[in-house]
Amino acid sequence: MVSRSWSFLHSPPAFRTPDRPQRGYDTPPPYQPRDDQRPYEPQGGDRAEREQERYEPQRIDAGVSALPAPPPAWQARPVTPDAETISATSYIVRPGDTLRAVGDRTGAGSEAIARANGLTPPFVIRPGQRLDIPGGRYHLVRAGQTGIAIARAYGVDWSRIVSANELNEPYTLRVGMRIVIPGTANGSTAAERAAAFRLDIDDIVTGSEPALAANDRPVRPSPSSRRVLSPTQAIAEPTRFSGGFAWPVRGRIVAHFGPGASGEKYNGIKIAVPIGTPILAAADGVVAYAGSGIPTLGGLVIVKHGDSWTTVYGHASQLLVQRGQSVRRGQTIALSGDSGLADRPELHFEMRKGRTPVDPQRQLPGI
Repeated sequence: MVSRSWSFLHSPPAFRTPDRPQRGYDTPPPYQPRDDQRPYEPQGGDRAEREQERYEPQRIDAGVSALPAPPPAWQARPVTPDAETISATSYIVRPGDTLRAVGDRTGAGSEAIARANGLTPPFVIRPGQRLDIPGGRYHLVRAGQTGIAIARAYGVDWSRIVSANELNEPYTLRVGMRIVIPGTANGSTAAERAAAFRLDIDDIVTGSEPALAANDRPVRPSPSSRRVLSPTQAIAEPTRFSGGFAWPVRGRIVAHFGPGASGEKYNGIKIAVPIGTPILAAADGVVAYAGSGIPTLGGLVIVKHGDSWTTVYGHASQLLVQRGQSVRRGQTIALSGDSGLADRPELHFEMRKGRTPVDPQRQLPGI
């Protein structure tokens, strides 16, 4: 039996095995925030430096640094499920109207109006033009809110919201945007709605970044693990993938990509390695997530590489990088373990192209 004597990044309950496993998994012009919306407050200057100084690495396990993690971005700004239900109707364009103004007057999202009327950029509308206003529940996005937080507030899978709004990569939400919430309103409590939401990898990849205010830009990544970003700051992702992929660890593959013995599809591979084995970044990229929010996977790091490529590293015992940190191929980002629902000390490794899992063994060099 393996001794669990190593130190964890988070408190023990964060990596505790759950009682049961979780489930396996055009645009209008930029928005201008209205007066009744909270202003976006990016960190910067001396304040940012003071925030960084507060997060000193903790020395554990013979000098290995395990970094304290801030709360996930989707917990930074709570979401009130105050979506407005709009009936399908029509609207006659007035002089001076813009598509956004029509959305404000009707309560519908300007993107939804554009789709319903076949409007394309630059979304020109004319006085006297009749527009179809699609009915539905529309949530007004506020500063710092994430797709995950919005989905959890309504008890709806984020993937359904992505599909209903035809969101595309990089799935950026903007302050003032109105998004359709699929389904119908119910009388469940906030706790019941939150319990109905089950976080998965796709949610983190597509819905973990906070909404940007008008004219605001994502924060550029930093190579330093000591720079801890505010969870309300969006991160600039790589635009291009370069350098190729390398194996994150060397070991025996004990689970392969695709359907398993029970018929359920496995979205990655599992590689058996001793506890404490360095887990290496498979390619250059930016850390999109480091934490333990998916109990089945325990310690988890997700890295985005550009050109829609994402890699996932699970069951870690220690996480050595922070969200928003740039990493290089071959850099140690975590130490292996058997956290979550691991059968043994092992690494869960996934690769995704956009929202689609792909077989890592077809992308990595031969052993």
